[in-house]
Amino acid sequence: MPTYQLIAALGSSFAAGPNIEPVVDRAAMRSGNNYAHQLADLLDAELVDLTVSGATTANVIDTPQQVAEGVSFPPQIDGVPADADVVTITAGGNDLQFAGAMLYSAWSHAEPDGQMASLLGQMFTDGIPAPTPAAVEQATSGLVSVIERVRQAAPAARIVLVDYLTVLDRDVTPAATTFTADELDRFFKIQDAIVRVFADAAARTGAELVRASAISTAHALGSVAPWVQPFHQDMQRTGGSFHPNGAGMAAIAVEIERLLNA
Repeated sequence: MPTYQLIAALGSSFAAGPNIEPVVDRAAMRSGNNYAHQLADLLDAELVDLTVSGATTANVIDTPQQVAEGVSFPPQIDGVPADADVVTITAGGNDLQFAGAMLYSAWSHAEPDGQMASLLGQMFTDGIPAPTPAAVEQATSGLVSVIERVRQAAPAARIVLVDYLTVLDRDVTPAATTFTADELDRFFKIQDAIVRVFADAAARTGAELVRASAISTAHALGSVAPWVQPFHQDMQRTGGSFHPNGAGMAAIAVEIERLLNA
């Protein structure tokens, strides 16, 4: 069985783990119990966790990320150790504005004249964005660039793409969510596009892929045992709405461990 001494984690909030205790970096909305931390525990490995909620593929590659608290994070690739054995990557959903659009829609229903609906509305003046072929290709190309840069930074590392947990299952009804049937249809299209982004990036580069989307279909929003958080109207927690919970992160960690030890 192979041994792994050093893991680096790259990505957005679906990797960082907002609202999952313990919070180890409040500005990054990063949990000490996200899937990378749980994987490091399973493998008895050291971890360099570079994930930041809100990150796009550009923020991983070459664009510093400004967050609400006035903190600036350098491009995540800059922190990847050259001797990393494993690098996990979960990014691309923000390129297609998936979580942000869901949060905007939820607040628009909860408090249509409120501060959050107004603030988020500035980002979605045309409503929920469609995952056009051009947008999907841009996200895929961004993810491919992340993989290529990781190979340059850590030549011996196993690169593991981890796609997004299923947030919305096809059986979900508007009554079980805060969304209309039309909104659900639009979100399904973005969610499906993210699955394609990861699959295409893996195919183009030969990177390994853990399909978190596939193992979580029975644990979507509204299920008996969801692996994603519901909509939070608490302002301290709202950023973690529709994101993985602790159980979801644990399931992903186990799946990555299974891949690495196969």
